[in-house]
Amino acid sequence: QTQLLGVLLAAASNFLISVSLNIQKCAHRRLVCQAELKPYYKSKLWWCGIALLGLGEVGNFTAYGFAPIALVAPLGCVSVIGSAFISVFFLKKTMRTADILGGTLTITGIYLLVTFTPSVPQELTARQVQNYLVSWPFLVYSILEIIIFCILLYFYKRKAVKHIVVLLMMVALLASLTVIAVKAVSSMIALSVKGKMQLTYSVFYIMIVLMAASCAFQIKFLNQAMHLYEATAVVPINFVFFTTSATISGVIFYREFQSAALLSVFMFLFGCLLSFLGVFIIARNKKEEYLQIPFIDCGHIPGQKLTGKIQPDSPSSCYGTLNKEDDSVKRQS
Repeated sequence: QTQLLGVLLAAASNFLISVSLNIQKCAHRRLVCQAELKPYYKSKLWWCGIALLGLGEVGNFTAYGFAPIALVAPLGCVSVIGSAFISVFFLKKTMRTADILGGTLTITGIYLLVTFTPSVPQELTARQVQNYLVSWPFLVYSILEIIIFCILLYFYKRKAVKHIVVLLMMVALLASLTVIAVKAVSSMIALSVKGKMQLTYSVFYIMIVLMAASCAFQIKFLNQAMHLYEATAVVPINFVFFTTSATISGVIFYREFQSAALLSVFMFLFGCLLSFLGVFIIARNKKEEYLQIPFIDCGHIPGQKLTGKIQPDSPSSCYGTLNKEDDSVKRQS
């Protein structure tokens, strides 16, 4: 019953996040269409989206205290399919066949995840977290993760490799630490609210520092990936990497599949595969939208009509310079 509460909380939270992102996009569109451009932070609609985003993140944080990481992390796909369907109402987009097919596969995968994820005790005390931190499986996992992260960071810093896989792998490695810390903090707060005080243990504050630090660096690399690559490529790859990394960390640190049957493990992995496939289908061939903002408002120039651009687009690769043919003619003359 507690695990079901966590599932419902995670699904509702991710749905709220998808609604908030569409509301923020809608707010930016409205501001661009206005005659007098205003900062986005002065829009009430934008602040409504931010409030829903914060509420969704708090709900996700709380869900980790009631359900296993292996179940909460894959439910992030709810925000992906939610955005695909909600954008039809908020942004007046057309529903694609790929959205329906991807949504069906993702929902089927979610059903398998919820059905076959093993039930584990959710009362996580500070003493248990301390024991998990010094267990040899987690120590080996931490050493391997640090080595891989340092190799990726070397290529990122010294070799200037900004490939999407390198960036999102670093995000995923940091995310594994984030979800471990989030679950520990959320569980200890939930127990403290019930009357079993856990906030006096030093491990609680260690986990808070780990959560904040890993989350900050995670956002840094994710923002850079979003800046260099299209969201249609970043979203599905990041979802797959994050879910895989979070599930592995839950299995190793919290031993969530310790007593699971082989059939349950297989069906859980099959559910993850369907969710991954559904997210890729939804994001595949999805066009990026760019808001058309004029460089100069020609309406303020007497005798000029309002146009979107001052200078027309040119298919030439040497835009703004003389073509080779024009250059040769000039030399002959």
